[in-house]
Amino acid sequence: MTSVLPHRPDATRARDDLRHRRPLVLLATLGGATAAAATLVVCLGAGVAGWFLTDAGAHGEPRDALRVGALGWLMGHGSGVHVQGTPVTAVPLALTLVVAWTIWRVATRVGDAVSGHGPDADAIADGERDWTVPAATGLFALGYAVVVVGTHAVAATPATDPSLVRPLLWTVLLCGLVGGSAVAVGSGRAAIWASFLPVALREAAATCRRILLGWALVAGLVLLAALIVDLDTAVNVMSQLHTDAGDATLFTLLSATVVPNAVIFSGSYLLGPGFAVGVGTLVSPSAVALGPLPMFPLLAALPDAGTPPVWTAYLMLLPPLVALVATMRSQRLAPTTRWDEGIIRGLAGGVLAGLIFGVLAALAGGAVGPGRMAEVGPLVLDTTVYAVTAFGLGGLLGGVLATALQRRRARRDAMP
Repeated sequence: MTSVLPHRPDATRARDDLRHRRPLVLLATLGGATAAAATLVVCLGAGVAGWFLTDAGAHGEPRDALRVGALGWLMGHGSGVHVQGTPVTAVPLALTLVVAWTIWRVATRVGDAVSGHGPDADAIADGERDWTVPAATGLFALGYAVVVVGTHAVAATPATDPSLVRPLLWTVLLCGLVGGSAVAVGSGRAAIWASFLPVALREAAATCRRILLGWALVAGLVLLAALIVDLDTAVNVMSQLHTDAGDATLFTLLSATVVPNAVIFSGSYLLGPGFAVGVGTLVSPSAVALGPLPMFPLLAALPDAGTPPVWTAYLMLLPPLVALVATMRSQRLAPTTRWDEGIIRGLAGGVLAGLIFGVLAALAGGAVGPGRMAEVGPLVLDTTVYAVTAFGLGGLLGGVLATALQRRRARRDAMP
């Protein structure tokens, strides 16, 4: 956007204007295809590497390894696959996070490249319509979708039967939410639009982000502690699988793709509702009912079946405490002495964080095997309700307490 560029000599400024007015249709479409191809190539390489790690390429063909990598990439977009006739619908969220990060990086550059299109900042402030970001985002998603459709056409087989509709829906969501936001940031539009929003809403969004990051950290630490306590069980599982060094390496890498899922499971457990590891099972602070489990190292973090110790009930104090601390930290960085603004920041930020965590809980589960393993994941509705309540309450208390402290500090500073 020429009006928001820093003052430079005329020749340099003219070059910058041309650089930021590159063909929008070409750049946005190629940007989407590039973002998709970047992570696809990594998955294809991982498939070939896994093929060599398991049996040094003695069985199968390279194209089979490439097909496995492509199917893994599609699974990161929610496609699911069939393994020996059994549907596997759980999404490896670590791969999805890598995909989202790649989309953000590429889309930010696309936004910067097309920032000179459309009206300038003054015209936007005057109410002139600007279609630069929606147009670039739509074309970005189109380029990404072409790669998804092509990959599905090449990798899908009647035996694996991955869905095409779900990856396309995930493409729209990822490119629309992540890619669209990145284009807006890269083009400078996000800063302009944000200036029209009330300060309380902007700070509520910042509070929501800090609550979610804080909760992910706490849930991850609890998961790590549980794994360390039962590390012997995890090692025993690996030994019973009779894996060599290559198999163990591959199995560890595959396990790493679902670590974010496990963190969300841990967060759901700490909130109170818990999660299921099979039909008719429950893992929560108040009750643990388990059945036969597959041999998977991360499952070593599960508590023993039966009635948990009394102290586990106090773990449910962590969600509002995390929200309270995150809200107070947020208001320390952007202080306010108005009660209404402090309450809105904390309450709205906490409620929004709870709703987002509920969405993440819905994405974290799915079918992972036959029979009982067709239902694995957090109790989504209960988790959402508990998260909204706990984070909202903690955010409200944090907003009130932070505002009271800042009002007290303001009075003290005003004293002669």
